[in-house]
Amino acid sequence: MSGSGIRFDGITVAYDGHTVLDALDLTVEPGEVMALLGPSGSGKTTALRAVAGFVRPAAGRVHVSGRDVTELPPHRRGIGMVVQSYALFPHLRVADNVAFGLRARRTPKAETAARTAEALELTGMGDYARRYPRELSGGQQQRVAIARALAIRPDVLLLDEPLSALDAALRSGMLAELARLHRELPEMSMLYVTHDQVEALTLADRIAVMDRARLRDCGTPQQLYRRPRTEFTASFVGNANLLPVTVTGDGVSLAGRPLKVPTGTAAPGATATLCVRPHLVGLGPGPNALRGTLAEVQWRGATHRLTVDVDGHRVLADLRELPEPPALGAEVELHFAPDDAVLISALGPGTGPEADPATVLEAGHGHDHG
Repeated sequence: MSGSGIRFDGITVAYDGHTVLDALDLTVEPGEVMALLGPSGSGKTTALRAVAGFVRPAAGRVHVSGRDVTELPPHRRGIGMVVQSYALFPHLRVADNVAFGLRARRTPKAETAARTAEALELTGMGDYARRYPRELSGGQQQRVAIARALAIRPDVLLLDEPLSALDAALRSGMLAELARLHRELPEMSMLYVTHDQVEALTLADRIAVMDRARLRDCGTPQQLYRRPRTEFTASFVGNANLLPVTVTGDGVSLAGRPLKVPTGTAAPGATATLCVRPHLVGLGPGPNALRGTLAEVQWRGATHRLTVDVDGHRVLADLRELPEPPALGAEVELHFAPDDAVLISALGPGTGPEADPATVLEAGHGHDHG
């Protein structure tokens, strides 16, 4: 692999005999933004630290920009890193914080000044060079941390939950800034660790879904959202109704209710999970009708979220422009189009990175972990 990419080649990391990253094989292409998405303890931060050189793999090799860097110390890997705590030096002004990595590399003074100014301008912090970190907001401090990482002109930028300490409005603004940086630095690869699905969907070219030390799935945000291959992916990348069904000759059966959906190569009689996104579920009569009892209504500004009990299964429907939702306890009818459903086959352990999914039979779980 040439260019500024990353390759994990069978990377395993263990602490005190406990495997925290299990035989990770993954390639980040040059210029690509790859998000590592998963709950706490899934192995995503460990994978990032293995690239940075802060943990030593028990097995496997790490390649950066076509070089095997497994044995190299962090400062020789050509990597910039941004962490959630900013890690700025409080006694140094902004410009000195940004220049720190350059000075550590003994970059000539004139070049250090030029690259520091360039990185500050790139992150919109050029007017704050003389301030101390305590004089900045959280969002401004994070911009300085990003500028410091960019000043060394890294081949690869590692970001470990970089926005988790910011409020929602600042997070949205910083996501837009990171997307702009990616456009302005198209040769630089980014590996972005997060447990926040919105960050991953917004920023990443591809998402690697991690759980319990293993890679479970990998694909573009659109692929993972529209055609998830596992229950875990469906529940973690967006909200999902995940319903246990039995394949029939011309569709599936949910607790005896026939539903018309594409079944692919699934054999009649097989058990599977039907995935339908809540925003694709409508209220009232229509194809694939599901009758049930309205258990909960949440107003979310632009939408109402209805939770309906259908034969003991919770089904979520996100509905726009609903002037007056039905009363709690009312019998309601939901529906969804056949092509809006995805059938997830039951997979046994050991059948690839997407195997052994977590069992999730209710909707909307899995994306709020720390």
